[in-house]
Amino acid sequence: MTAMTQEEMVAGARTVAAGLEALRAEHTQLLAGLAANTEHEHEKVSLVRKSIDAIELGLGETQVMIALASHLQSVEAEKQKLRTQVRRLCQENAWLRDELAAAQQRLQASEQRVSQLEEENKHLDFMASIRKYDSDINEESETSRSGQGDNKRDDPMVDLFPDDDHEDNRNNKSMSPTPPSQFAQQVNAGYEIPARLRTLHNLVIQYASQGRYEVAVPLCKQALEDLEKTSGHDHPDVATMLNILALVYRDQNKYKEAANLLNDALSIREKTLGENHPAVAATLNNLAVLYGKRGKYREAEPLCKRALCIREAVLGRDHPDVAKQLNNLALLCQNQNKYEEVEQYYQRALEIYESKLGPDDPNVAKTKNNLASCYLKQGKYKEAETLYKQVLTRAHEREFGTIDGDNKPIWQVAEEREENKHLQRENAPYGEYGGWHKAAKVDSPTVTTTLKNLGALYRRQGKYEAAETLEDCALRSRKEALDIVKQARARSGRAARPDADALDEGTNQASEPRMNLKSKLFNALGINTGSNAPHQ
Repeated sequence: MTAMTQEEMVAGARTVAAGLEALRAEHTQLLAGLAANTEHEHEKVSLVRKSIDAIELGLGETQVMIALASHLQSVEAEKQKLRTQVRRLCQENAWLRDELAAAQQRLQASEQRVSQLEEENKHLDFMASIRKYDSDINEESETSRSGQGDNKRDDPMVDLFPDDDHEDNRNNKSMSPTPPSQFAQQVNAGYEIPARLRTLHNLVIQYASQGRYEVAVPLCKQALEDLEKTSGHDHPDVATMLNILALVYRDQNKYKEAANLLNDALSIREKTLGENHPAVAATLNNLAVLYGKRGKYREAEPLCKRALCIREAVLGRDHPDVAKQLNNLALLCQNQNKYEEVEQYYQRALEIYESKLGPDDPNVAKTKNNLASCYLKQGKYKEAETLYKQVLTRAHEREFGTIDGDNKPIWQVAEEREENKHLQRENAPYGEYGGWHKAAKVDSPTVTTTLKNLGALYRRQGKYEAAETLEDCALRSRKEALDIVKQARARSGRAARPDADALDEGTNQASEPRMNLKSKLFNALGINTGSNAPHQ
């Protein structure tokens, strides 16, 4: 039996009501007939009346049922209407949500664009404020081209470990900024930096060398972003900028970030320049230096050897830059106690320097000091002493001329004082022996370091008078050199900063001409002049 619908129920109720109405009419007629015929039909009349009452009751209930069914129909119709409205509102709500999401995306894009425009505006304002330096830099460029047209480009090398002259720096755990000249050497790969980015790149060098990393890092990232937009990621200039940012991170002891940047720069240079390009060797060397600073000498050694092979192939086995790479490799091996290899590397580097640059080149003295240090670690005191004396003798000859009985190098004076220390007549104050300590300024700080090292060796041998003589000479020379530097910087209005002495670099900072701010800005990052073309 199937369920009836509301319409069927209402129709049935109305049919029943109609039937009951007809039945009531018949009963009414019948009741009227019985009342007219006789007075003895009371029982029939009573029954008819009861039937009429029942019929009326049924009619009333039927009317109620019809009314209720009609009400239910109206309620159901209202419900359907409400459902339709709900569906329409849901659709409108979904549409409004989509419109809101689209509006929010447009707003976010607009905000990003506004932020980008603000940054670009700030950058343009900044570039406009420093544009006045461009003309000065270009003038300095022309001066450098005319005055140094025949000079060779400094190799982009870095120092692995400080010299003995910088023991205080080794003990200092704070960050030590890299001087501008070393930054330029470490990243210069012989490429012409775009003129619109040149000043910005050079400012990165300047701020980093001053230890102002909070300024240098954003500038460097901005320059890197500009380069990638204009030239793409795989471009030699991008690799150069990555090298700079890596060196800034290295000075902040952020070695992991620096290593990632150097590896990226190495990949770019290998793709764009070839695996045997000098710039690849420079990046390999910088990466080896970074590993060396972290104590990962085994990982650094193969990188340094590969850089050496590239330089030998491109420049020749007897080129001074090859000697610099040999010094770096020797330092790595020395920290692994591979003394036989260390001696070979230093001796070969020494031969190259003496044959190509001459015995008076500062790199000769520095390499002899490094080799002597290797001898000391092996207990070969006699060999180390000989090398130290050679350095001091050569410095004396350059300053005072040929050695004779009245013109003795400081180490001979020190040994004489040691021999005559018990004779009050001979043991005069050091000042009466002349101002030999001034000769240390000729090759400072290498000669000063040699004095300290030989003095320490004399002290090991129990020659305390000789040791004190050399140490006093080193102290005087360093004090006078610092006083001269402070006076010069005070006159020029610049704050004094101690020069760094890079063992492996072979670059004598004290002997280099002081560069003003414009020169540093121009030479930083490897901006080409006639003097810094890469060796082919």
